[in-house]
Amino acid sequence: MKSTCCAVAALAVLLAPRSQAAPQPPPKLAVVIVVDQMRADYVDRFNGEWTGGLKRMVTQGAWYQRAAYPYLTTVTCAGHATISTGSFPHTHGVFQNAWWDREARKQMTCTEDPNSNSKDIGYGVPVTGGDSAYRLQVPSFTDQMRSQRKAHVVSLSLKARSAIMLGGHGGDAVTWLTETLDGWETSAGYSETGVPAVKAFVDANPLVADFGKTWDRSLPASSYSGPDDGVGEAPPLGWTRSFPHVLKGTADQTDSSYFAQWERSPFADAYLGRFAAALVQSLQLGKHDGTDVLAVSFSSPDLVGHAFGPRSHEVQDIYAHLDKTIGLLFDQLDAIVGKDQWVAGLSADHGVTPIPEQLVAEGKDAGRITGGALVDAVERVLKPALGEGRHLIVLNTNDIYFAPGIYDKILKSRQLTTAVVAAIAAQPGIERVFRSEEIRGAANSKDPLLRAAALSYFPGRSGDLVFATKPGWMISSIGTTHGSANADDQRVPVLFYGRGVKPGRYQDAATPADVTPTLAALSGLAMKAEGHPLACMQ
Repeated sequence: MKSTCCAVAALAVLLAPRSQAAPQPPPKLAVVIVVDQMRADYVDRFNGEWTGGLKRMVTQGAWYQRAAYPYLTTVTCAGHATISTGSFPHTHGVFQNAWWDREARKQMTCTEDPNSNSKDIGYGVPVTGGDSAYRLQVPSFTDQMRSQRKAHVVSLSLKARSAIMLGGHGGDAVTWLTETLDGWETSAGYSETGVPAVKAFVDANPLVADFGKTWDRSLPASSYSGPDDGVGEAPPLGWTRSFPHVLKGTADQTDSSYFAQWERSPFADAYLGRFAAALVQSLQLGKHDGTDVLAVSFSSPDLVGHAFGPRSHEVQDIYAHLDKTIGLLFDQLDAIVGKDQWVAGLSADHGVTPIPEQLVAEGKDAGRITGGALVDAVERVLKPALGEGRHLIVLNTNDIYFAPGIYDKILKSRQLTTAVVAAIAAQPGIERVFRSEEIRGAANSKDPLLRAAALSYFPGRSGDLVFATKPGWMISSIGTTHGSANADDQRVPVLFYGRGVKPGRYQDAATPADVTPTLAALSGLAMKAEGHPLACMQ
């Protein structure tokens, strides 16, 4: 009888509902960090030298080591829109930095807004044009946080397309550097008169304050690999291919060449980090009900990478500085918002391919695709069949646009279609050529390159033909670039740190489209997106 009672008691214990731990309150601040042009292997290569914010994320946060973009056109605006919306270009519509607008018959940037209520507003400097997230087809993370969680939002970058895509369709302070690089601006779509807190910071922190400073290597000489004068490097005017780099322009004046040097130096990232911390303080981010959002995109690594390449001393050093800049920002968030009261997710908008001349010197298949030669090859095929005149009107990264009605005429002849595709495919460095009609609906294709092209394709905006380059090849006359479906350009880091994050190194497949859905879930928001919350949540 006693054993029976014990068995019943044991069964009762097994069947009793387990007590659930109380759900952790959401963070007071969600931070989205995008590093423009950060290859995944930079974390492996450089993290031993880091001591600041990047180091905190790698050693105390969650590191997804197999993250990559699944699409073809790996460029800045597309990457920021993907991180921001948790969706891919075939959904959010922003597949390039700029594209040919068939209705307007001109090239449009990804942020250009034709509406009069989106005119740009300068902070003490004259500006023209109008910019917004007008062309973004779906709500961003910040949009959904504002509408459902009443979040206050700050978004900052040197680049308009970076700040705007992260800020989405609204925000308290969405701010970027002017086209002339000598000041800051926003749009009337975000603030009709500008934000006093932004003006106060930029007035107190003039960009010319860094004039005359020197950017030299910050690490011991033995820490750097390779030569400090790489083949094919293309520094801005006034600099050589070797350290040190002095910020004094080409005429010892604060002219356009000075500002070009400044944005290609660690001083620009440091400025942006201070700017972000100041706005967190002045706009009281993290002090409101719910979860506020800070989005910061650091653009200088991209500008340095284009000029000096991913193997350069300059790239290694810009990341050593960025680690300290992010570390200082994190320290200030701890002080302003509170330790363990905020969470950060970091990724990049794309990677970068090594400088082709350096690859060729190693005996690898690499080189520069001449856009003019490609256009001429297509015209030689079309002119005998369709007559004289210009038939191909725009070659834009991977997209080819024909004059109105020309592509329809090409498709009427199988022989002509085949000849045009063959003319493009025969150019050095071309991997494959896709017709727009075969890309549509191929987002689930088992052919990885066709799927990549489909995920980058947006009907009505994308080209009539789309091509993919071979690894190591690019349409760029100097330095290096990105924009391909190759691993150099697609593979980027995904890192999380802070409240609700389970530290560790994760081998799960991930994409940058998972960053904001994860931050949303940590903030108590079920975000509508193609990406999904990752498993690093506690």
